[in-house]
Amino acid sequence: QVQLVESGGGLVQAGGSLRLSCAASGSILSINAMGWYRQAPGKQRDLVALITSTGSTNYADSVKGRFTIWRDNAKNTVYLQMHSLKPEDTAVYYCYIRTPWNYWGQGTQVTVSS
Repeated sequence: QVQLVESGGGLVQAGGSLRLSCAASGSILSINAMGWYRQAPGKQRDLVALITSTGSTNYADSVKGRFTIWRDNAKNTVYLQMHSLKPEDTAVYYCYIRTPWNYWGQGTQVTVSS
């Protein structure tokens, strides 16, 4: 059993910043990749940022230069620092890990007001 506990969502004005964190626990031998996806109302769930076990990162074009992902392997925790937030960043953000099985967090709401 694997649990993902997310924190850090909330309401922020456009131009503001938020930091999300996600801690994984349970029967985890190794984590190949960790990341964040988001889903806005009426839209599909899309990749925001991903980081592999070697530190390689991948970002959605819409967040490049504004968001930064990193991980603490000792704590099985992944972080997402979000700057210069825009109303279009409003969504439920889901933590994701691949072990190689896929696991998802429960989601945390990020709302950016204009």
